[in-house]
Amino acid sequence: MKTYHLKTKQFLPITVAHAWEFFSSPRNLALITPKRLNFEILSMSGGEKMFTGQVIHYKVTVLPLIRLHWETEIIDVLEFQSFTDKQRKGPYAQWVHKHTFREVEGGVEAHDELEYAIPFGLLGRLANFLFVSREVKSIFKYRSKVLDEHFNRKN
Repeated sequence: MKTYHLKTKQFLPITVAHAWEFFSSPRNLALITPKRLNFEILSMSGGEKMFTGQVIHYKVTVLPLIRLHWETEIIDVLEFQSFTDKQRKGPYAQWVHKHTFREVEGGVEAHDELEYAIPFGLLGRLANFLFVSREVKSIFKYRSKVLDEHFNRKN
């Protein structure tokens, strides 16, 4: 299975505690997800704040008129430092996303490390080449823009 990697880094003019408060709430994922994906949380185990073992069920539109269930589990949490979510069920053969926060002068660096794989062998590789890779990058670019606007507006 071919895996793909994406790494991003973004400066946010906030404290680590403020970053953690925002990112550790699964409900905020809807705020930073492109509207075209029609992201909708269906259920979350154990309450509003994330924890290791939390399972989140949601629906997302991956292609026009194709709406899928996606289930992720929070597999690792180091409070105020990092957390990792992993797809249990969904459109990818593999999806592991680590979020890391590092205090720097004047704010926080938010790092994302994504490792994903597409099902269907050679067809999946072709799909990644033709549109999936671009879509994944577009989602993270959108997220960066929204986070920048959100946290700069708050100051």
